[in-house]
Amino acid sequence: MNKIIISCAVTGSVHTPTMSEWLPVTPKQIEDQAVAAAEAGAAILHLHARDPQNGRPTPDPAVFMQFLPGIARRTDAIVNITTGGSINMTLDQRLEAPLRARPEMASLNMGSMNFAFFPMADKYSEWKYDWERPYVEQTDNTIFRNTFRDVRQILQQLGEGCGTRFEFECYDVGHLYNLAYFVDRQLVKPPFLIQSIFGILGGIGPDPHNVAVMRATADRLFGRDYVWSVLGAGRFQMGICTMAAIMGGNVRVGLEDSLFLGKGQLARSNAEQVAKIKRILSELSLETASPDEARQMLALKGRDNVGF
Repeated sequence: MNKIIISCAVTGSVHTPTMSEWLPVTPKQIEDQAVAAAEAGAAILHLHARDPQNGRPTPDPAVFMQFLPGIARRTDAIVNITTGGSINMTLDQRLEAPLRARPEMASLNMGSMNFAFFPMADKYSEWKYDWERPYVEQTDNTIFRNTFRDVRQILQQLGEGCGTRFEFECYDVGHLYNLAYFVDRQLVKPPFLIQSIFGILGGIGPDPHNVAVMRATADRLFGRDYVWSVLGAGRFQMGICTMAAIMGGNVRVGLEDSLFLGKGQLARSNAEQVAKIKRILSELSLETASPDEARQMLALKGRDNVGF
């Protein structure tokens, strides 16, 4: 299909409540913003959970189950649950919610890396919660662990065990080669979604040349077996997504990736970002995919086969 899939990453685990009053934190906020993003045109909703009391990222399946059923009841969008969680969580913690929910899709990070956002700590003098500043500052001395053994465990337990397919998150060129290792061993079968990520400190930079390099490398490694999507972190979100769309790629937006709608303008919702990228795509005469069209493109198991 020559239609573009819009994914929306609703809350993530990088930004903290101090950074934006519109970052969804409670289950109701996450549910409502996810549904609104789907109504605005997102075919895939990428979801993390947060402690309702203080907004801290949590792997607790009970919190996920406070918003997953409502999202499934109110929209037909594809639910994509994180297996990345946050850099402080163990692999077993990161897998608790997706193994319980058995979603159509889940994210899967394709390599260990310096996932750093500590420079953001300098932008705020006061914080809503005590956990926020230490959480942000610690990322100058932490590794986001995703070993080959970790990846294999997720593929086996969640992929083979639950029929879940993956958004393979690739933050650098080497991550594409890591994915190729699992494809060569038939642990990953086409069609598979590759999410190329630009602008995270510790990963590949948000330069147009790098977008072309990641696309060319994926083409060389996977040919026609993959579906390509792109996200740009922070202020690079809309520009990188627009470039990728022109190159035939799919796009991801959302408050996980950027808190802003434009220069100096905080987005008031995920739906605002979805509506903006959909408008840009429309101006480029590009059509967007419905959830069912995205399911067909990605060979998903269907919403009737999940655990929520």
